[in-house]
Amino acid sequence: MDEKTHTEEFKVSGEELLSKVKELAREGNIRRVIIKNEKGRTLIDVPLTLGVVGVLLAPQLAAVGAIAALLTRGTLVVERVDD
Repeated sequence: MDEKTHTEEFKVSGEELLSKVKELAREGNIRRVIIKNEKGRTLIDVPLTLGVVGVLLAPQLAAVGAIAALLTRGTLVVERVDD
């Protein structure tokens, strides 16, 4: 069975990035998170398994935090699974 997905884009500052990723991960219907710099270049592409939160997500959040520290402004692209 093929899952239907759609993407959303959020313009974020480096300060907002980590909290936005955590917020979206808690929603639970996220399949993938892509972080792009101001020029549209992909910095990280993180696949997320449905329902993964907490300790299992810690390595990805650490990577996002490191990128957030270096990013002034960027785009957060989120791939969601449709209900």
